[in-house]
Amino acid sequence: MRNEPGPHGAPDYLVVGHVTKDLTPSGPVLGGTAVYAGLTAFMLGMRTYVVTSAGPDMDLDALSELEVSKLPSDISTTFENIYTAGKRSQILHAQAPSIGLNAIPEAWRSTDILHLAPVAREVDPTMVDGLSFKFLGITAQGWMRAWDRRGHIRTCIWNDGTSLLQSAGATVISIEDVAGDEDIIKGMAQRSRLLVVTTARHGSRVYWRGERRDFTTPEVDEIDSTGSGDIFAACFFFHLHQAGNPWKAAHFANRLAATSVTRYGLESVPTAEEIETALRSEYP
Repeated sequence: MRNEPGPHGAPDYLVVGHVTKDLTPSGPVLGGTAVYAGLTAFMLGMRTYVVTSAGPDMDLDALSELEVSKLPSDISTTFENIYTAGKRSQILHAQAPSIGLNAIPEAWRSTDILHLAPVAREVDPTMVDGLSFKFLGITAQGWMRAWDRRGHIRTCIWNDGTSLLQSAGATVISIEDVAGDEDIIKGMAQRSRLLVVTTARHGSRVYWRGERRDFTTPEVDEIDSTGSGDIFAACFFFHLHQAGNPWKAAHFANRLAATSVTRYGLESVPTAEEIETALRSEYP
């Protein structure tokens, strides 16, 4: 891992967003879309760069094979997940500085895939005007969160995201991001060039050119679903950029996201063998 731009040229996959400190009963662990999507993109064979912000308390050794530019901060974005009767509530305990265009190293401003991956409204969406990319992917979760003074998170509508939704090659959200509100999903689908909604063990839906298709997920024994949506997104963006077919991309991403929940934490990132198997699986 490098905290300054490395000598390896422009990225294939640039992901922008906070890495997070996730508080768990067994202690803090590394999390965030930038982590799971970044590691997945790397396993997909892409030269993967991450722009983030975190405090000195964050151990980023897990990203050692990626290029990382980290904005200095005294604190790291910190989440606590609380599960009650099978439902999750979240608390935002701390937040690292926001990330704007000036945080992107000059040598990194041209990329094949640009993935904007906010977790707590930290990514400035206007940075796209200063970047060159072939494909823009968005995981909008972080722009669909609001929180009170104590950090308790609630779902909100991303009212100012229309132009970005219309210009992005694909936007991925989860059913949890909208608290199951189908009206919000309908509105986002109408405003998006292409919208994907992941629905946990039920698979995913793709809204494209006025059509909706649902994709079931393979039956697996779930152990830990952390990061599965981020893994799905990276796989979907990669396949869609490569082949141009969102139905096939969803089929591919579904298979790898399903496999990911059979392992804990960062071990859920797909292996080279799993990726090859998913690539060989034909869309019905």
